Amino acid sequence: MELKGKKALVTGGGVGIGRATALALAAAGCHVAVNYSRSREDCEATAAEIEGLGVKSLAIKADVGNDEQVRAMVAETVEVLGGLDVLVNNAGVTCFVAHDDLEGVSDEDWERIFDTNVRGTFYCTRAAADALKAGEGGAVINLSSVAGVYGMGSSIPYCASKAAINSLTVTTSRVMAPEVRVNAVAPGFVDTRWWKDREHYDVIKQMAAEATPLKRVAGPDDVAQTIMGLLRADMVTGDIVVMDGGMGQSHG
Repeated sequence: MELKGKKALVTGGGVGIGRATALALAAAGCHVAVNYSRSREDCEATAAEIEGLGVKSLAIKADVGNDEQVRAMVAETVEVLGGLDVLVNNAGVTCFVAHDDLEGVSDEDWERIFDTNVRGTFYCTRAAADALKAGEGGAVINLSSVAGVYGMGSSIPYCASKAAINSLTVTTSRVMAPEVRVNAVAPGFVDTRWWKDREHYDVIKQMAAEATPLKRVAGPDDVAQTIMGLLRADMVTGDIVVMDGGMGQSHG
């Protein structure tokens, strides 16, 4: 896909991986709508930075777990940008509960994580489907995680939600073809504020780095780089690309 002049929507685009991806798209000449649910100032700052690169942008508030808000968000994106070619389903939440603490997981944890991570991914893809198919060929990138591949992560509900996203990626790639490609990126540890706010952050980061042959963890720009590569890979659809620095291979 030639990204110059294309129109994109990035959910959860004000911070972290979403922000890095939105800026990478803008640097490639893509007009970008940036979604947020709580991080308004961060999102508006990202949109302003995007416009500084010479392309159009807008910041849109929407809870991706709310179908009505999602449909309104997509409609506004299409109206302001003049269409939609790329959807990056990046918005996500988690909770931190040890896997062996089965009683520590609440119904609220399940509902909040699945509402955002799974239903949100589906709602956004469904709402964007017609607009994505209307152009010269669209693409969807879902943010998964090695948690959904190896069953290792912040909590059991989070792992389950990312495994569900992997399944959604495969099934929607079939129904969106041939006009639209759907792929997922499954990073390992990513150095974002999700982890920086955690106790013993430095120790956790070092352990994650030592578990990989590359001896480092990914940053948001690393994930954005992989997303950009998938957007340009015109023969790839229905794939989940694991980017964990070789951690899985070293433990396989």
